[in-house]
Amino acid sequence: MRTALPLAAGLVALLINACSQTDTPNDTAPAAIRPDELAIFAPLPEVIRSTTNPVTTAKIDLGRRLYYETLLSSDHRISCNSCHVLAAYGADGRRLSPGDRGHLSERNTPTVYNAAGNVAQTWDGRAGTVEEQALGPILNPTEMAMADSSEVVAHLRADPTYVASFRSAFPGVTKPVTFTNVGLAIGAFERGLVVPSRWDSFLQGDTTALTTQEREGFIVFLRSGCASCHYGMLIGGSSFQKVGVARPWPAAESDSGRFALTRELQDVMVFKVPSLRNVTMTPPYFHDGSVRELDQAVQRMARYQLGRELASEQLAAIVAWLDALTGEIPIAYIAYPPLPSR
Repeated sequence: MRTALPLAAGLVALLINACSQTDTPNDTAPAAIRPDELAIFAPLPEVIRSTTNPVTTAKIDLGRRLYYETLLSSDHRISCNSCHVLAAYGADGRRLSPGDRGHLSERNTPTVYNAAGNVAQTWDGRAGTVEEQALGPILNPTEMAMADSSEVVAHLRADPTYVASFRSAFPGVTKPVTFTNVGLAIGAFERGLVVPSRWDSFLQGDTTALTTQEREGFIVFLRSGCASCHYGMLIGGSSFQKVGVARPWPAAESDSGRFALTRELQDVMVFKVPSLRNVTMTPPYFHDGSVRELDQAVQRMARYQLGRELASEQLAAIVAWLDALTGEIPIAYIAYPPLPSR
């Protein structure tokens, strides 16, 4: 699962030009990035679309409302936003997230921003799409802990406002309030949680989008081997890989990774490679949330995956480039919706 994502048409030519020009007046000479080194990356689209779940305004509006809806949890206190906090780059900053009745999640909560572009959802890939993933926590006994899908549907059908919203989102359907449609609506909303950054501007030909240090950081990142896993539109999220390739991963016995799902020995300590977009804003890091400082996380990956130690200057440059992957939160899109009065 290492298929490269192609550049947009004409991007190579733009980057040849970008790498040959000077930086902004206050910068030194730009780091030289070869166009072919960018061929496995691509800018974000405006919306990450699905052929099986067309995005409509009515579906997005319903999905946004359901995303913030605590009615979907057994104690009516927890919503999707409780752990995937949209105003905090789609995560909650905790090592493990508290769910219904205070139970803690088994793994660190990944960001929901840009998540629709992942090859699969969750650390072990148990959900294939954001539509499927949206339904999992609702019935998970340690998360939102609803008894079953029938209970969820009963709550929503008892609310006339929701019934009307489902009819608008799924026109022509006799009984639109279904558990499946809950996932489709939330998924449609999440497909618009796309956060482009200065990196996207650079890929699209803006020669001033990255500083010299950021360009140097990208070169170190790429030529050190990091891009063998972190590539594509999301700079990650495109494959499953084993952690602890060069050296045994610390505390490996505490989580067997994808093996717990597949029961195949080849999946021991295999996890989905996380996207590095907005990574500066979403500590702590790794499936167990064991590292809070980004430079330490980068050094750990170099040590245990690549078998090398990065110099302090290399670390600083990589972290600087990673900060260029931070986009602006779409305040209007995530605005807290009016929930039905009850």
